[in-house]
Formats: sequence, structure tokens, C-alpha cells
Amino acid sequence: MTTSNALVAPVEVLWTPQSDQIEPTRLTAYMRWLATDRGLSFNTYGALWQWSVDELEAFWQSIWDYFDVQADGDCEPVLGTQDMPGAQWFPNAQLNYAEHVFRRATDERPAIIARSEDTGTYEVSWSDLQRDTGAMAAYLRALGVGPGDRVASYMPNRPETVVAFLACASLGAIWSSCSPDMGATVVLDRFRQIEPKVLLAVDSYSYNGKTHDRRELVDELLGALPTVRHVIHVAGPICRAASHKPPAWRDRKEWSEAIAADAELRFERLPFSHPLWIVYSSGTTGLPKAIVHSQGGIVLTHLKTMALQHDLRPADRLLFLGGTGWIVWNLQLGALLTGASIVLYDGNPAWPDAAALWRFIDEQKVTLFGCGAAYLINCKKDGLRPRDIAPLQSLRAINATGSPLPVDAYHWVYDAVKPDLWLASISGGTDIASGFVACAPILPVTAGEIQCRELGVAAYAFNDKGESVIDEVGELVITKPMPSMPIFFWGDPEHRRYLESYFEMYPGLWRHGDWIRFTERGTSVIYGRSDSTINRYGIRMGTAEIYRVVEELPEIRDSLVIDLEYLGRPSFMPLFVVLEPDQVLNDALKARIVQQIKTKASARHVPNEIYQVDEIPRTLTGKKMEVPVRKLLLGAEPEKVASPDAMANPKSISFFQRLAEQLKNELNAPQTS
Repeated sequence: MTTSNALVAPVEVLWTPQSDQIEPTRLTAYMRWLATDRGLSFNTYGALWQWSVDELEAFWQSIWDYFDVQADGDCEPVLGTQDMPGAQWFPNAQLNYAEHVFRRATDERPAIIARSEDTGTYEVSWSDLQRDTGAMAAYLRALGVGPGDRVASYMPNRPETVVAFLACASLGAIWSSCSPDMGATVVLDRFRQIEPKVLLAVDSYSYNGKTHDRRELVDELLGALPTVRHVIHVAGPICRAASHKPPAWRDRKEWSEAIAADAELRFERLPFSHPLWIVYSSGTTGLPKAIVHSQGGIVLTHLKTMALQHDLRPADRLLFLGGTGWIVWNLQLGALLTGASIVLYDGNPAWPDAAALWRFIDEQKVTLFGCGAAYLINCKKDGLRPRDIAPLQSLRAINATGSPLPVDAYHWVYDAVKPDLWLASISGGTDIASGFVACAPILPVTAGEIQCRELGVAAYAFNDKGESVIDEVGELVITKPMPSMPIFFWGDPEHRRYLESYFEMYPGLWRHGDWIRFTERGTSVIYGRSDSTINRYGIRMGTAEIYRVVEELPEIRDSLVIDLEYLGRPSFMPLFVVLEPDQVLNDALKARIVQQIKTKASARHVPNEIYQVDEIPRTLTGKKMEVPVRKLLLGAEPEKVASPDAMANPKSISFFQRLAEQLKNELNAPQTS
């Protein structure tokens, strides 16, 4: 896959860190340490990255030593085997994730700042977090929970959820979480696979100013999860009201009972490869992959990622907007490893008004704000100017993930949010609980580009011949192992699904499924998922390239493009657009869209038809559902392409179901010459 010059925007540097901004970064301190302690000096980030992948074991040993990882046993060898899959990291060492969180505990600043629509904002001190985690760990032990047992959570983004996770990590139980906005089907598709012993559940939660009752749904979950021996109930807005009694779930225990004891927090040092948590792929087109990460792999990776790539310092406050069923929640917890405070935002960021989140960021002195790229795009489309709402003096950086951030959104951030700001688009995901390509605080920000590869990540673009290429779009391939790669998929004893997911195209190399282009400067651009690639007249293009140009138009709020290749028939490429409230898809607007694509993308990528829709189907984590919609329009049965419970907006699929039937009838109609 190649990219035409029309699609490669000129290099436009929007922000360059000054020397007084570079000097206090944790990455600069690490590079100084490498020079003094290891005799390794690097003049550029690119040179440091090259060493980190060429000398993989030396690099990860340096992370271990620099952050003073606490462990029993021997930290050598770093890698027992480099095979992918199956790399054995630190096979002779035993450690504990929670121990590394609490070694940073201090009462000089809060561990957690929490905000919920129904409770307001409050702080949790490090000492209170440690006390409650110790009590919860002791309670779980008393319930018979030990290393390897699964504990499932159906909880919102609250401090109790963090406490329960850390308690599980401290004793070696395996954590797994679903957000309470997920329906029963999608939750059961996940939790049935792992057979949890304990379930933590909330009776209700608040979102957009409304209370959502989950009591009957939890009953349904319990009816389908026979392995659950105990339910720990955490009161939501319904049961916090004096007039309501706790739900009558079987084997129910109360949160207040679970943390009542005064118990010392103990840490079980476990093998480096001991499972920490089970996270899941989106599950829009079948049973979700139950992805298992290791205690040691996450400790090392999150120390490196959160401290060196994201520059989190002990006095910082991180708010990453996302529910407990999205991997950014797990990544957010990694900030605790650095000694920073985490800010939990439970609710709709646009409630009670569109400016609510930005005011909160300012009030709570958030230094690093993370969100889905779609949130920033929507703020731009809504005409918000956060800098006119609040001064945002403490805000140093914004991270965007989940989908590519278009160039106009970069410009909006620097114009409407803050001109002296480190804006970082990052890409990685659930599979590795971190980033492949991400950010570094000593590098400039270029419009539309991701700053760099992460240290220790041997990421490349491969062309059709399996060759690494620069300034060409290719498959994102990882050629060397990473500590946070899954140790296995739960319920996949022969690793067949694991191999099919990542190693089928290039045996021994991880193929992630993204189209990416690396520049000579080490930056990169993601062009969308390679399995939803547009292939028009022999020219392939990532869908993100179309979205970039279409969504620049002020009339367009959102879009989706699908390339349908019918066997023996000409291909058909429809474009679906969501318009701003005062707009209509007339011939004039269609002509503007076509001209925009011709001029800024390619004349060959003009759609065959443009449809107006109310919503673009999205997953619960906000990703456009390109592949499920494509399968549906190609004739797959609706129930096999997308589970409503795995969608953020299940009603949106009905339009595409009707269109699929229409296209089917047209294809089956007699052909005329």
C-alpha cells in the first residue's frame, strides 16, 4: 500500500518544547542516568529508541534498575527466550504490582480525586487507599480467594473499584472488569469465559443526570454465572437513598462489611508471568478475546510508559476519560506506580453542560488529560473554546487515543484550548495495555502525526513483500517481544486463537492490523484498520484518510466509509455522514463532499453514493464499527456481525440493516446489458 503525495500533508510543527520544559522531564533524567550509570549517551530520542530495540535485554534491565523494581529471586536472565509468542521475561523473579503502587504512598497529596454525578467531588488519601485495600484483601482471603482465582467487577469509575483491583493484585487474584453501562449479553460473553469466584457489583449508576438501575441485570448475571460464590455490593445512587434496601442478590455481602476490618496490607510476590488481569477485545463480531497480561509485564511497561513516555511526575494529576471496560482505565492506574494522583471522572463529560469537564479539569488542577480522539473532535464541532471557559493553567498535556486525531483537531487544540501544550496522539490498545507509537516530552508536535515509537517497541511498516518501509503505508508489525504482550488468551489452551490474532500473516512477528506510515523523522500516521481497507481500482487507502478530509467540512459531524467488493460485480463504496443539526444532505452538499475528496484525497476514492444517517455505529469504547457494517452490507446475518450489548448506540445499526436488504434485492435483480 502506498500513499499519494496529495494525502501526505506538509510538515507543520505546532509545538516545540523549550529547554526549561525538557530539562525537568523524567525522560531527560533517565537519559542522564544512562550516561552516568551505564556510559550510554544519546543525543536524540531516535538514537535512544534504536538502542532500546537493538539491545532489548539491556534496555529492559535498565528500566528494572532505574525504577528500582522490588523483587525476590534473580533478575537475570531478562529474557529466557525471545520467541513470539512465548517470550519468557525475567523467569527467575517474583514481584507484586500493588507493592509497587504503595511504595510511593505519601500524605503530601491525594492518591485519588473522584467525581461522580451523584456524589460530587472528593479526595482519597494514600493512607486511606492503603487501609481500604488491606481490609479488602483480608476480606477476600477470608472468602477463600487466593492466587489465580478470578474476581469480576461490574462497577463504575469509582475509588471502590480501584481498591478492589489493588486488593486482588496484592494477593495474586486475577482481576476482570466490565462497565455497568454494558448489557447482560456482552458482560456474560466476557465473564462466562473466566468463571469468576467473586463478583463486585453496583446496584445503579448515574449518567447524564439520570439514574440507571442495574439490580435486575445483576440478578441475570448471577443466574448465568454459577461459579460466583460471593457478591460484594457497592451502593449506587438508588441504595444510597434512605428509602431503598440493598438488593436481594444471592450470597450478597456489603462493601462496608468488606472494608470494616483493620488489616495490614500484605503483598504476595508472584512469578513475573503471573496473571494480573483479564481484558477483552470489543466483541462486536463474536466472542471477545479474553486477553491475559502478567503482573511483571504491566509493572515494567507502565513504569516506562507512564513515567518516560507520558512524563508523569509525583505531583501530577492524570484524568483519563473512559469507563472501567476500556483499557485506558487500566492504563490510568499505572499513574499510581509513578506516585502521581489519578482523577476519576464518573459520568457524562457534557453534563450538566458542554463545558463541565473543562471547568473540572481547571478546578482540580489536572496536569495530563487523556480522552478518545472523538471527544476532542466533538468539542471542536460544538464550537467549544475551553480557554474561554477556564484558564487551564495546570494543564500541561493532552493525550488522544481510540482513533486517529485529524489535523484540524490538532489546530483546534492549540487555538481553543492552550497554545503552549503538549498534544500527544497515541496508538496501542487492549492487546498490550500501552502504546506501540505514542509520545515523548522532549519531541515537537507535528500536525496529524504521532510523535514516536515507544522505547523498547520494535515497530515497523511492512509492505506487501514483507519489507520494512519508510514514507510508505504498510502493515504495523512488531518484530521483537514486549513485556506487556499477552501471556495467553483465557480458554485458548493450544494458543490457536492467539496465533491467528497476531502471528498468522508473519509467523514469529506480531501483525497488529493497522495501516501505518513512518516518516524519516520517526513520526507516524495511522490510516485505519488494515482489515477495513479501501481498495479502489488497484489503489488502497486507509479509511482514516477519507474521514480526515470529509470531516473537515463544517456541515459534517461524523462519517463512515465502506468499500464493498462483490464477487463478479463492480465494487460499491458508500459514504455515510452525520450532519450538524441545521444541515441537509442536498445535491450542493454532496458536490462539496465529492470535491473535497477529489482535491484532498483522490478522485478514485469518490464514493458511489452518499447517505445521511442519524448516527455512526460505534463500539462501547467509541470506535467506528467499519468491519461489522461492511460484513452486514455484504450479506452477513445481522445477529452475527454485531451484538447490541457491545455497541454504544445499538439503534444506529437499523439503517444499515435496511440498506443491506435493499442492496441484496438490487444485486439479485436481473442484470441487463
